[in-house]
Parts: sequence; C-alpha cells; structure tokens
Amino acid sequence: MNLLFVLAVGLLAGTISGIVGTGSSIMLMPVLVYQYGPKEAVPIMAVAAVMANLSRILAWWRDVDWRACAAYSITGIPAAALGARTLLVLPSHAVDMSIGLFLIAMVPVRHWLARYDFKLSLWHLALGGALIGYLTGIVVSTGPLSVPLFVFYGLTKGAFLATEAASSLGLYLSKSVTFQHFGALTADIALKGLIAGSSLMFGAFIARRFVLRLDPDVFRLVMDGIMLAAGLSMLWNAAYST
Repeated sequence: MNLLFVLAVGLLAGTISGIVGTGSSIMLMPVLVYQYGPKEAVPIMAVAAVMANLSRILAWWRDVDWRACAAYSITGIPAAALGARTLLVLPSHAVDMSIGLFLIAMVPVRHWLARYDFKLSLWHLALGGALIGYLTGIVVSTGPLSVPLFVFYGLTKGAFLATEAASSLGLYLSKSVTFQHFGALTADIALKGLIAGSSLMFGAFIARRFVLRLDPDVFRLVMDGIMLAAGLSMLWNAAYST
C-alpha cells in the first residue's frame, strides 16, 4: 500500500510538472521522506528526477534550445556534484530543515523575480547554472528558481519545458553519480528511484496535451501552493524527528 501511494503521488506530480515545468520533486519528496527517511529519500528522488526530466525531453524533443542547455549545464553539472557531496555530510535533521525553509522561501523570491521583465543572456544562464546546480545538490529541487531563469531568457511553452528538462537532466545525473561514488546510491535505493520515476515519466506524457491550455495565473497559484505545502511538510518532519 505504501508503494502504491508513492506511485499515485508520483503520477500526479509527474502530470503537474509536465504542465508547469517543475514541481515533481517538491510534491514527491515529502512522501519519500516519510516512507524512507531523508538520507535515503534524497538519492531516490535524484534517480526519479533523472527519469522525469528524460520524459519531458522525449515529449518535446524538437523544441530543445541546445545553446541555452549547454550554457546552463557546463557550470551546473560540476556544481551539482559539489552540492551533493556537501549534502552527504549534513545530519538528517539539517536536511529536512534546509529543504523546508528553501521551498517556503522560494514563494516570495519567485514573486520578486516576476516583477522585473528583463532578458537574460547565455552568460546569465551559465552563472545561474552554477548557483542553482550547487543548491540542487543540497536541497533536492530548485525548479522554482530555474523556471524564471529560462523564462527570462525568452523560452515559452514546449521550448521552455524541453530546455529546462534537458538542462536539469545533467544536474541530476551528476548528483546521482556522486551519490553512487560515495556509497549513498545502493542497488536497493536505485530500484526505489526507478519505481518512483516510472510514475513521474507516465505523468509527463499525460500532461503534454494540457500544456497549451494552462493559464499563467493558474500556474503561479499551483506553484505557490505546492511549495508552501511541501515546505511545511518538511519542517514538520524535522520538528517531529527532534
């Protein structure tokens, strides 16, 4: 029953993230933490996130902006590995607290970024990739930050979904390899990640037909709600474990 619950949440998370470009890790992570604990949940989510991003790339393959992807990934991939190494030396309680506080803080930060209508260059994407890559290694999901980064670069709809997914794929692969190298990604954890990721992949293909119908105001409300609920859930886990 616990596995079925993880798959059901994964399907919902994959569908929503396939529509708005992010949110799968934010929704699924609290469930994985409750089920497996934070230290196992993070590498499980890393494997699942690889599959989720791969599915969005497959769904929107022709729309990927490879120049933007390369600029973001060239700094983001090594930064994600460094962040993952940092995460492995943190206590579980600190992991829960950092994830929860980060998700809640992203709500006002996203609104602040949305006030400024400016265009980013490839150099901005490289700088953002370094910062977001490192944070991705530590706090599981930085979609709320990468979303405005690619939107301000000028990508929309399928091009945004595909390019953000292709860029994030490299970060999560780097993170997963780092976990495996330091013994945090065992065969059992990898299998759990593949199972959770399969539901995220299926949800992404369900979402494809709804992308063009999504109203921007609905997108903002969905993301705010997801981040607040997931952040509060992580803080609750941290408080409960002390």
